Amino acid sequence: MTTVLGEPTAHGARDVVVPQGETHGADRAHEPDGALAPEEWLPLAAAHAERADALTAVWRAARAAGRKHAIEDFLFTYYPTRVAHLRRWHPGAGVALVLPDGGAEAPGATPDGDAPDVPNAPSATNAPHADDRTTWRWHRTTDGEIVTLDPDAFLADRGDTVRYVRGLLSATSSRAGTFGCFGLHEWAMVYRDREAGRDQRHPLPLRLGHEGTDAVVEANPVRCSHFDAFRFFTPEATSRNQLQPSRATQVGMEQPGCLHANMDLYKWCLKLGPAVPGDLLLDAFELARDIRWTDMAASPYDVSAYDVAAVQIETPHGKAEYVRRQRDFAQRSNALRERLLRVCDALLGAQ
Repeated sequence: MTTVLGEPTAHGARDVVVPQGETHGADRAHEPDGALAPEEWLPLAAAHAERADALTAVWRAARAAGRKHAIEDFLFTYYPTRVAHLRRWHPGAGVALVLPDGGAEAPGATPDGDAPDVPNAPSATNAPHADDRTTWRWHRTTDGEIVTLDPDAFLADRGDTVRYVRGLLSATSSRAGTFGCFGLHEWAMVYRDREAGRDQRHPLPLRLGHEGTDAVVEANPVRCSHFDAFRFFTPEATSRNQLQPSRATQVGMEQPGCLHANMDLYKWCLKLGPAVPGDLLLDAFELARDIRWTDMAASPYDVSAYDVAAVQIETPHGKAEYVRRQRDFAQRSNALRERLLRVCDALLGAQ
């Protein structure tokens, strides 16, 4: 099998259109405008869970076999979340859901909205049903059967986060992307490791060996603008970076050409939790996953065990290929960034 990186691929239903028709069952005349009836939103929740399963299939298979996955583990460790959280669909802020008559709960649901993780293939027992959203954090219920996110309760807990994320996303969107770093951040994280007697960052072997890896760092300018990559540079590599990002300068330095800034859109979706529509969460996860594969393909590590061709950024051809993918990711991220900005604006406008 050959994995093609950096290109959009189909991973199950992405947009589900539910035909509008007559309301079934009990009279819904008391529903607020825009409320989704069960026959509308339950298929959306089911399609969302199926897409989440498809997007996480590689990682779940490795986990079920008791193996680490040097590429995809990052998506569940650096961004600490569970497959169950990805499977859980939210309509987003401002959308009310009418619960089915009887208010059936999803198997395994808890008052926090948690569900058991999904280490193996999904089964009917963990398919999404009309889970007990009335007990979920930051939600309110009207007439015992219409549930929606309570923006006041959410902002009381997460208001500072929403404002920070909005400021960061807006600042990032205002800048043009830069495309000359060539992914050297991963190389800088292992620069002169053997010479200093440090353990290697990853168990994967270095594609060019230690001396070859160090030579690539020394032959190319390092221009990393992302603090959460820069902070993992070796001490010997830190001074080689033309930029010196910090947490305090993050809002002023983040730019849409940065692979890790674009991966972090997934992190910001997680931070905003149920205010983020399910399709946006999975779009952000899919982008982060695709970027992660390119990030490792362009890294100093030998990823051939994962049936992935290296992006040899030490060569002119490899640099051109890296920039091509980087531009594609920037375009995808800009669209997601605008959608997430609208989520922030809707929340803050509800105050």
